[in-house]
Amino acid sequence: MTSFALLADPTRVRMLWALRDSQLDVSSLAAIADCRPTVASQHLSELRFAGLVVGERHGQRVAYRLRGGHVRALLVQALFHADHQVTGAPEHD
Repeated sequence: MTSFALLADPTRVRMLWALRDSQLDVSSLAAIADCRPTVASQHLSELRFAGLVVGERHGQRVAYRLRGGHVRALLVQALFHADHQVTGAPEHD
């Protein structure tokens, strides 16, 4: 699955948006995305496989974060583009 295809799912977008400025564990991401931790874990697996997020183990807990500035910029620009499509805002550079 490509990075853009992964952004088509609202649950994954909510999880990625939550990770734009912080590291969070599966339980926190599940609460933010309003899903069960097992569902959040499945989404995180896809996001890890695509190289969009990384996890760091801290004892029993794994903290997830965006893979870097390029992923953050991709997410922000994709959401701005979607907003322009929905609202009809004019294109700009």
